Amino acid sequence: MFFEALASNPHFDEELLRIILDDDKLVVQSVIVQSDHKNLYGRSVRLDALCTLGNGVKCNIEVQRSDNDDHIRRVRYNASMVTVKDSNTGDHFSEIPEVYVVYISKFDVFDKGLTAYHIEKTIRETKDVIDDGLHEIFVNTKVNDGSDLAALMECFNQTRITNEKFPWFKTAVDYLKDTEGGRKSMCKIMDEYARDEAIDATIDTLLDYTNKGIEEIAEILVEKYGLEKTVALDRVKNYKKSA
Repeated sequence: MFFEALASNPHFDEELLRIILDDDKLVVQSVIVQSDHKNLYGRSVRLDALCTLGNGVKCNIEVQRSDNDDHIRRVRYNASMVTVKDSNTGDHFSEIPEVYVVYISKFDVFDKGLTAYHIEKTIRETKDVIDDGLHEIFVNTKVNDGSDLAALMECFNQTRITNEKFPWFKTAVDYLKDTEGGRKSMCKIMDEYARDEAIDATIDTLLDYTNKGIEEIAEILVEKYGLEKTVALDRVKNYKKSA
């Protein structure tokens, strides 16, 4: 939740991505955070922050604290959903959007002792890299290799940012912690998450203890939570129990 509040500031996202993608001229044109995108991408898609860069490239940033998932397949799934959602029927395949996925974790996903891992497709026989428009970057806060990127990742472990190399990270954290507007933003996000959990609990109960079908459960969500019918249907169809 805290990262979502930070990520709502495009300057924070820009500073973060410039270092991770090693491009000091990168521009973040717009950003959609988790609480805003649910109606666009559905409940089953986790996109903490979906940035549109100045060149039209999409970049999904996710922060993962728990090591209880198949992270590789999770990234693949979310990237495919972004690709499909941002493509139009009839598009030539050459027009499929380029997508970057930045996956930030508290643990080393690959356990190889690196701060960052860049995943690209290669031809096994020749080792040539194939560019299909998907770029996956796994970054962690566990390994410190002495780089600027490692210093940036260390900020995720701090309650206050003191490193002057990352002024927008510091500004965003200070705003949330020290201003009334920042605290209100956090309260709003927490309220939205509480409502989201309540909706999931209702779906879970109705699926487990009643014989109601998808349409009937969706109608209950519409009546109880004021969801639009199409959104309610999507929530029920895509509902997955927590591991």
